Amino acid sequence: MKKRNYLLLLLSLHFSIVFSQEITQTVRGKITDKISQQTLPGVSVVLLTTAQQLGVSTDMDGNFKIEKVPIGKHSFKISFIGYEEAVLQNISVNAGKELILNVSLEEDINQMKEVVITAKTDKNKALNDMSTVSTRTFSVEETQKFAAAINDPGRMATSFAGVVQSGDDSNNRISIRGNSPNGLLWRIEGVEIPNPNHFSDVGTSGGAVSLLSAQLLGNSDFSTGAFAAEYGNALSGVFDLKFRKGNNEKREYTFQAGFLGMDACTEGYFKKGYEGSYLINYRYSTLTMLSAIGVPIGDANTVFQDLSFNISLPTKKVGVFSIFGFGGLSSQTQTAKQDSLLWKTESYQQYSSKFESNTGAIGLTNTKLFSNQSYLRTALVFSGTKNAYGRSKLDTTYADVKEYAQNYLQNKITLSSVYTQKVNARINYRTGFIANVLNYDLSQKHSIDTTVLVERIKNRGTTQTLQAFYQVSYKIGARFTANAGVHYLQLLLNNSKSIEPRASLKYDVSEKSNVTLGYGLHSQLQPIGVYFARENLGDGTYNVPNKNLELSKAHHLVTGYDFSINDFSHIKTEIYFQHLFNIPISQNTNRTYSVLNEADGFTTEKLVNKGLGKNYGMELTYERFLHKNLYYLLSASVFESKFKAPNGQWYNTRYNTNYAGSFTIGKEWTLSEKRKHRVVGANIKSMYSGGVRYTPVNYAASVAAGQAIFDATATFGEKNPDYFRTDIRVSVKRNYKKLTSTLALDIQNVTNRKNVGGQYFDTKNLKVEYYYQTPLIPVLSYKVEF
Repeated sequence: MKKRNYLLLLLSLHFSIVFSQEITQTVRGKITDKISQQTLPGVSVVLLTTAQQLGVSTDMDGNFKIEKVPIGKHSFKISFIGYEEAVLQNISVNAGKELILNVSLEEDINQMKEVVITAKTDKNKALNDMSTVSTRTFSVEETQKFAAAINDPGRMATSFAGVVQSGDDSNNRISIRGNSPNGLLWRIEGVEIPNPNHFSDVGTSGGAVSLLSAQLLGNSDFSTGAFAAEYGNALSGVFDLKFRKGNNEKREYTFQAGFLGMDACTEGYFKKGYEGSYLINYRYSTLTMLSAIGVPIGDANTVFQDLSFNISLPTKKVGVFSIFGFGGLSSQTQTAKQDSLLWKTESYQQYSSKFESNTGAIGLTNTKLFSNQSYLRTALVFSGTKNAYGRSKLDTTYADVKEYAQNYLQNKITLSSVYTQKVNARINYRTGFIANVLNYDLSQKHSIDTTVLVERIKNRGTTQTLQAFYQVSYKIGARFTANAGVHYLQLLLNNSKSIEPRASLKYDVSEKSNVTLGYGLHSQLQPIGVYFARENLGDGTYNVPNKNLELSKAHHLVTGYDFSINDFSHIKTEIYFQHLFNIPISQNTNRTYSVLNEADGFTTEKLVNKGLGKNYGMELTYERFLHKNLYYLLSASVFESKFKAPNGQWYNTRYNTNYAGSFTIGKEWTLSEKRKHRVVGANIKSMYSGGVRYTPVNYAASVAAGQAIFDATATFGEKNPDYFRTDIRVSVKRNYKKLTSTLALDIQNVTNRKNVGGQYFDTKNLKVEYYYQTPLIPVLSYKVEF
């Protein structure tokens, strides 16, 4: 009995000691010069939020390490003689993974004065030092935290001013400042890539969800106008995404499972003492489980999966090599019901269809630092897309009659080289070139006005584009910064070209406020299939009327004012005007078609570069960055978006919703000091905007024709009812000794509001009907990091 009591006493003491032990983690990283990327030795890194401040200095390679940091939220002060001090606040330290902070410091042009850069300024400033206006940084933490963002930067961006969800809720097609979603540019590691979304069309926006997992993304930039000179081939916005590097000292893993499928990530070192690392992520998703719990997502079989990776291979003499890539496979299949009674009430049951959207890219980069405060970054990237769709219809004998078939194959080889030179604390410049080889194999058949499939597009071949740019940044004084540059874009297919000046100014009115002004001329290629639309001349020959289309172009002018309320919140407003010209429109003056209204894919109409457009508006942002476990973002915009049609009349564009606003808020609670390894989070996101515009159905003409006939005299003259949606996310994070787990529930459209998606003509019942957007969708997930 005494032995048993003694044993119980030892066990109780053991568990009391274990559970009273403080859970800690290692924080480490690298400090570099923001412009030259040179590492900075001797930088002071101090942890501010512990009872006894922990401090270290970076070694000769700019590395630092702070061990035994208690888990929770922490702030760090980073200072170095001759550089502006940086304070990083509310950084999460978890048990499951080491925290790696790679921080760039900006040289102080007034080196005799101490300049404190607060967390607000660091957070609100773009990573690209040349991006002064209409650009903000977003973090991986935001993509993981925002309600129903499901780790997707595209969905997260709808919280920002001027960004409107312009498609169905199941599609992250976004319109920026009234522009077509196709005006967006995606870049990864400094190189243009295809639209990185599952179920995307041939344009540059749209798709159900990003195929780039947030597990791989680092902090990135998002621009909405007057871009820096290095960005080309875009009219509306730029996602400039960065991959993070894997942990080069420890092997770590992340696994997540939920209603949308599973997600697995691994990262680590190749060998001890070598700074190289790997980072690999795989996801498999299906909507089958959502259907099983009663979510009405349709009868189609929807499956998608993706693989992405980033491998860092530093060398001693020739710089750092990296191999990165991503690939996604997505398909949606629907089979017709062989029961003609169903066709009378649900005409879609008569159709079979299959949609495939596959995207991939693999690249090799080299970054070489030089002793004169400069570096050269060179990249070679291979990318490609496959976009295929087929539709058929059962006739009265249940025979399968094909109505539409497309197969768009595109691949691209990209070579880019960018040189950055820091002349001194005031002046730096960046210059480079981008060469693309575009290969295409395009086919489309459609049974318009006939009972057999007729070829509308059939072409394969190769063409090239060339881009070059130069930009310089000059700090005229402690308060005044000027950026200027030029971008050149040329399509060798028809030798169309554009020389585009860019410039921006930033003036710090006081320590708390600044004004900005930016201008840019921008241009963009047409979707490659537009150039090869075929016109049947009736004698067995074809004409390609769009082959010589020129680039679409736009002047952007933006001015803004930013006021810091305190170290963690600010108010920002911008006013902008965009004049679009050289826009392809129909050659038929009785038509009102303009590329500016293209929702997805591309047209096979005969086009001419005589269209115009104009977008203007004002945006307001009130933002509190995470402070005392609370953050919020309130954004609002009012705008007009118009286009000039072939008939010479001005109309609203499809995306002229006139107004939009969103409110995003999140709060975390630590349950108690004794149980601080448990954190409960709640996040809410509400969006409200005017409805997307549409051209109404001409009912009498449609009944007479037995098919939808639209009223061209009222092009985009009607609007869907105002759009409103609220998403929520609740989570419970638990830190164990060497593991962090997170249980989360995201609910999209928590009020189950029936937002109108649009109207269509029901050829069975000869009625104009409305279809509705996605209902309430719950997504439960469980993630472990170790």
